[in-house]
Amino acid sequence: MSAGATEGIGRSPDHLLYAVAVEYYLKDATQAEIAQQMRTSRATVSRLLAEARRRGIVSIAVHQPADQPDHDLALACASALGLAEVHLYPDLPPGAPHSMLSTALARPLTVALRQAHLAAGDVLLVSSGRMVYAAAHGELPPLPGVLVAPTVGGQLEPEPWYQTNEIIRAFAEAVRGNPAFLYAPALPSAALREGLLDDPGIRRVVDTWGTAEAAVMGIGAPPQQRVSLPHFVPAHSAALDRAVGDICSRFFDRDGAPVDFPGSERLIATPLELLQRIPTTIAVASGPEKVSAIRAGARAGYFKRLVTDTSTAALLASSPA
Repeated sequence: MSAGATEGIGRSPDHLLYAVAVEYYLKDATQAEIAQQMRTSRATVSRLLAEARRRGIVSIAVHQPADQPDHDLALACASALGLAEVHLYPDLPPGAPHSMLSTALARPLTVALRQAHLAAGDVLLVSSGRMVYAAAHGELPPLPGVLVAPTVGGQLEPEPWYQTNEIIRAFAEAVRGNPAFLYAPALPSAALREGLLDDPGIRRVVDTWGTAEAAVMGIGAPPQQRVSLPHFVPAHSAALDRAVGDICSRFFDRDGAPVDFPGSERLIATPLELLQRIPTTIAVASGPEKVSAIRAGARAGYFKRLVTDTSTAALLASSPA
């Protein structure tokens, strides 16, 4: 950072934020170069840039070119679902690896997360599932100081995409946030559940569900059509015949109404009604088998933004409500 840029820094924090923002956004200096010039850490520079954005010293706008065919499709899909916005990524070949999905999800999810305007200390909830697992291992925007918390327990699940703490750790690393771990199974016995919720550490995580500013959530297909389900879900139970999908292991029907299954009253998972109150909710889902679940979840207000592929968006924009 030049001497001129650093003059007067001590007189006002705004001067420091402005100087760092000029170096980074206008002079194309890297955060590492700025940190070296300031004799501070890269993490400090990242926090200063985040604070400059929060205070309005820096304003970032992302505009999708209107001449792209996907632009009209995204608008049509958002209108059909009644959503604030739909973010698209290109269709992937069948059986594409998680690494390819991670790369595809990075751009649209980054745009959606930046629109949440999260600041240090805000809570970002993250659910489980294959799509969210892939997203957590992609390149996401820096959200320094944001608390990344799980929406559901998952200690007993063998598949990595249902291991919520693993996903939280990866997601927090990707956004440079702070992870909050939930050391509890999703569906404990009644006696164990009572004891778990009395634990201060678990209680702190559960309490974040009511204060979250944003959430990133996967959407599950109808349970009878699923190849993979958390082990505690009775896939062949008649109680789930009405379910078109789930969010945070909470199942719902075609109208978005909750669908219970035997034992679901013991779930340690974010209630659907709480999702309706979170300011920025982002669903990540794709595939024809999820169209009914996406439509029902949008109708119920469980999410306000959607990240999906172009084929799924076309189905959502054209299929009847």
